[in-house]
Amino acid sequence: MNRISLAFRSFFAILFRGTLPSDVAQAFGYSKVVPIKPSASPKPQAGPADGAVQILSILQRDARLVDFLMEDISGYSDEQVGAAVRNVQEQSRQSIERYLRLQPVIDGVEGTFTRTDAVEADAVKFLGNVPPSGKAPGGLLRHKGWKAEKVDLPAASPGGVLAPAEIEIE
Repeated sequence: MNRISLAFRSFFAILFRGTLPSDVAQAFGYSKVVPIKPSASPKPQAGPADGAVQILSILQRDARLVDFLMEDISGYSDEQVGAAVRNVQEQSRQSIERYLRLQPVIDGVEGTFTRTDAVEADAVKFLGNVPPSGKAPGGLLRHKGWKAEKVDLPAASPGGVLAPAEIEIE
């Protein structure tokens, strides 16, 4: 009975569609079945978030910046905060210089008139009386801005851990 149903299906499929049904062709060995190999899971690619975690990890490791930022410093005197900031700033600057080469977006003197013709639009933020078009030929340079000329970060640690917890064994 099974052969009769296959024959009818085949006849009408060829008559109306011009092809043999794939399951019938496979059953009688008229087509080769190529097994689909399960692809290996794609390797996760590094994205912008990974770079952010890496740089925070470096700043935590070298300067304890995350510890400083997450601590409530309202109970400390200005002198205590100033002493802590000096150390954190120096170590953070050294870490950034080790892994990044930063350059000013506009290498000019702050407080002087600066033209914006040669600068990319997304690299400038206009302040004050900005025209409705959102563009201006220039203005007073208030901040030079920063751009990463070169980034040379070490390999990222998996899991997004900025710094491992430290446990002292006595």
